[in-house]
Amino acid sequence: MAKKKTTAYVCSDCGSDYSKWQGQCGDCNAWNTISEIRLGPAVSTSGGRVGYSGAVSASIQTLADIDLSALPRFSSGTQEFDRVLGGGLVPGSAILVGGNPGAGKSTLLLQTMCFLAGQMPALYVTGEESLQQVAMRAHRLGLPTDKLQMLSETSVENIIIAAEQHKPKVLVVDSIQTTHLADIQSAPGSVSQVRESAATLTRFAKQTGTVLLLVGHVTKDGSLAGPKVLEHMIDCSILLEGSHDSRYRTLRGQKNRFGAVNELGVFAMTEQGMKEVKNPSAIFLSRGKEVNSGSAVMVVWEGTRPLLVELQALVDDSMGGHPKRVAVGLDQNRLAMLLAVLHRHGGLMVGDQDVFINVVGGVKVLETSADLALLLSVVSSFRDTPLPRDLVVFGEVGLSGEIRPVPSGQERLSEAAKHGFTRAIVPRANAPRDPIKGLEVVVVDKLIQAIDALG
Repeated sequence: MAKKKTTAYVCSDCGSDYSKWQGQCGDCNAWNTISEIRLGPAVSTSGGRVGYSGAVSASIQTLADIDLSALPRFSSGTQEFDRVLGGGLVPGSAILVGGNPGAGKSTLLLQTMCFLAGQMPALYVTGEESLQQVAMRAHRLGLPTDKLQMLSETSVENIIIAAEQHKPKVLVVDSIQTTHLADIQSAPGSVSQVRESAATLTRFAKQTGTVLLLVGHVTKDGSLAGPKVLEHMIDCSILLEGSHDSRYRTLRGQKNRFGAVNELGVFAMTEQGMKEVKNPSAIFLSRGKEVNSGSAVMVVWEGTRPLLVELQALVDDSMGGHPKRVAVGLDQNRLAMLLAVLHRHGGLMVGDQDVFINVVGGVKVLETSADLALLLSVVSSFRDTPLPRDLVVFGEVGLSGEIRPVPSGQERLSEAAKHGFTRAIVPRANAPRDPIKGLEVVVVDKLIQAIDALG
């Protein structure tokens, strides 16, 4: 009897399929575009129990018949983790946790699982470390070790068999790059293995109501390794970031079907593990007593809360024929655009100067509310005149020099006043409806007005 074909090799450019892998597609002549895909098994329509690989029968409903009650959630034990997740863990959800090696992914998840194991069945599957290594970390961190179930396995089939026997409410697989399916010939970590392993585990989580936490690696540019379809399969994608020379880690949500995107959680790596930071603004504003030029404080909006961050600029004479434009934590292309606006509408020429921008604390600012703070810090460094220590700035700068409003202006000003700031330069449309006690708000319409407000 002929063996049934379970895999195929398909060109990602033209779609031609082959019986085995080859370097070049014979139809479109493209190189390294042929990858292995898994052919789905035929679904039986006869009676009997349907396993994790089968189809789930569902009844058709109208929108009016759908239950609108809130999604059941339970806490992970850490408020910052819950904030990034949108309020807690949702049963049946698949969550992908990525980060650089040594960022603390395994430590954070081990702490979470040890907490949850005291309340519900929890299973931690490790494919990268031995059980002894995980146990040593748990003892070093002082975590409770009498409830959490552990399994050292890389086979997806065996993981699902163990999960069906123990029926955990929360399942961690560390990491998805080490898992493999028996009927796929490629090595673990390949595109086909990662895609199919994640699809099988996610399907199991959806059908059983299990919270699935997958650990993922990242590439050199900081994006999650593996096929892009991996991020489409899961419900929530979060990234743990942090440099080796800093004890602070930021947990940022990149995709979340059950909460806000770009939510930010801050942790401190200590000898007792990952400790949540209740007031992140106090960390990013840890400035020295001496006031230096080129430093400005801005209020950025991260997910559902404001965050005060210090931005530093250094403007210096260029030693070469091509002035440098370097931005750390901000978009470098936007820096070049804003410097052109500063020249045209602010009357300040820095075309022959090297300009360096840095967001203190390693925070990556993704919104345009930092435009005004960036330009005022450049003006401060160029003139070698420090900005007032109690000044906070935010606003988007347009190409014609206008200062555009940003969302949640009232909340940003309230957060600044809470941290002792007494003066703010903001867009006119973000002026508070009611005066904020102890805070003088200067509203501006044009960039030149903001520069003149510095005195």
